[in-house]
Amino acid sequence: MDNLIVQLKNINVSQKGKKILQGVNLKISKGEFAYLIGKTGSGKSSLLKTLYAALPLSEGKGEVAGFQLTDLDRRTIPLLRRKLGIVFQDFNLLSDRSVEENMLFVLKATGWQDKHAIEKRIVEVLEQVDLLEKRKKFPHEISGGEQQRVVIARALLNKPALIIADEPTGNLDPETSDDILLLMRQLAQQNDTAVLFATHDYRILENFPARIIRCINGRLINEEDIVM
Repeated sequence: MDNLIVQLKNINVSQKGKKILQGVNLKISKGEFAYLIGKTGSGKSSLLKTLYAALPLSEGKGEVAGFQLTDLDRRTIPLLRRKLGIVFQDFNLLSDRSVEENMLFVLKATGWQDKHAIEKRIVEVLEQVDLLEKRKKFPHEISGGEQQRVVIARALLNKPALIIADEPTGNLDPETSDDILLLMRQLAQQNDTAVLFATHDYRILENFPARIIRCINGRLINEEDIVM
């Protein structure tokens, strides 16, 4: 189905030879927002790493943004990642470069060459996260919430089909966390981008309900499956 961005069929997720999750089935559609929850060590990050090919898939069938996970190699992994935006808890910004230079680094690394197109895209994404006026600032000159907005803008640069967010509000206070979450949900709608948002902040789930996918006891449970 063209509408599916993620389709996992009976996959096992392993790390360092240890099976973390087994029999995983998951579908995420274009533009959909979903939470991924579970205790520390339950397999959330391992599942996300499988989606962006930091962990190889050896058992089961998995397709992400049109790429078969079992067929990926050193040449095709970068092509998959261009279709993904990844947002981490630790901002991973280049501290010796300004906000716009952080954007420029990603665009050049992913093959952009036209100077006018690069400038236009940087302005577009910074406007989307309301940070255009901070484009010349360095990461240490802006707040934690603003740094995470920069990370989200960076994730949007290549118009991804899917944003993978691994505890993106983990280092932020509750009010800033809410702002970041609302921003991501709004941007997902505007850009028709799917978002898989891993969190252990149950307050967010109560305040901003959405589909919930849970890692528990080595399994992946879709909450709607329980309700039905």
